Amino acid sequence: MDTGAVPQPALERMVDPAGHPLVVGVVPGQDPLVARTAAAWGRAVGAPYLHLAYVDPARYVVQERPDGSVAHMSLDPDGLDDAWRATREELRGQAAEQLSGEGVVWRLHYLAGRPDRALTHLARAVDASAIVVGSRSGRLRELLEGSIALHLAYHQHRPVLTVPLSVVDWKDPRAPWQG
Repeated sequence: MDTGAVPQPALERMVDPAGHPLVVGVVPGQDPLVARTAAAWGRAVGAPYLHLAYVDPARYVVQERPDGSVAHMSLDPDGLDDAWRATREELRGQAAEQLSGEGVVWRLHYLAGRPDRALTHLARAVDASAIVVGSRSGRLRELLEGSIALHLAYHQHRPVLTVPLSVVDWKDPRAPWQG
């Protein structure tokens, strides 16, 4: 037996949604539909928390902590290293506005590196039952690099709830990348 084999999805690895938190990928200026969809699912399964997570690709992880948080540094050695704090505060305000009156408890995590890896690490650390992310159809970058939702679906065992933020009409004969 190969001891280095990647653990595969299986019934014994399934996290029961009841009473487990959700991890929610967020970005500045994101449509409230993502946070509110996550809130609705969270209420439905009795999630104690929504772990909202922004992953900054312009920073790298120095240390992963057991609670899912990370110590991080800027990739740019000459860059202003505290600019990320303004983004974090913007995200806190956005979450407070979008989740006001939704009846859920949430925490914001500022992560670094690759979004799929960072969200997976957080989901493991908080024992999340699923990961919620938004998706836009037809973005060339997503088509070329693969979407975060797709990367998550292929590299970890939790369900990924993808919230569509734009769709293409079924009657439109053009491919999404033809815009």
